Amino acid sequence: MDQKSKVRHIVMSAMIVFGGVQGVYAQSSASNGTDASASAIVAQTTPAAAPLSAASQTIALTPDEAKQSATGNVAELQQMIHSNDLTELRTSYNGSYGASLMFYGKDMTYYVALFQQKNFWRVIKTQDEARAELIYRDFARQTVQLSDVEIRRTKLEAQKAYTDRLVALSQERASRLQADLNIAHEQQTIVNSMQQQTRAEAAALAQQKAQSQEQLRATQRQVRDLQRQLESGLTAH
Repeated sequence: MDQKSKVRHIVMSAMIVFGGVQGVYAQSSASNGTDASASAIVAQTTPAAAPLSAASQTIALTPDEAKQSATGNVAELQQMIHSNDLTELRTSYNGSYGASLMFYGKDMTYYVALFQQKNFWRVIKTQDEARAELIYRDFARQTVQLSDVEIRRTKLEAQKAYTDRLVALSQERASRLQADLNIAHEQQTIVNSMQQQTRAEAAALAQQKAQSQEQLRATQRQVRDLQRQLESGLTAH
């Protein structure tokens, strides 16, 4: 075989191999696309949760992961927690909701839990560390969404309690001011009555004073007259 024949043989072999690889890859992609569309199951949410927007939908679980919600993962996890066989790797809280990533080292298994007020309602079990981390991050994000209404309610309750307290304080101050005003009115009435009585007494005293002064002047005139009479009688003798 000459040099040109060898080159053509190598090129043809490479094209056959490359074409075969492309065919296998295309077949695998089609198969995977079909399986993914058939097995994509959106993660379960609590009945009290608000509907998630299209931009914040949960990750798709595998068929095995989706089935785990209906199996004994919750009871298994609770039992393992009580026996202290688990290591808590990560936990996040938002309101009363939380997500935890726990690790069982004896068989290298990860447990990802979604819970509310310490009650588990979603537990995924896997030996794939990367998958466990991904599910945990998704559960943690769900707790943010689930707790939005709860946190808003808590803030509104606090704001209402604060406003009610301000209203009570304002009403208490208004009551005190009204009591002070009532006392002031009563005191003003008493003062007015006392002023009127005092003026009447002053007028009567002024009249009595004038009468007394007139009586004093009359008495003084009488004294002078008697004094003159006495003096003139003594002089005549």
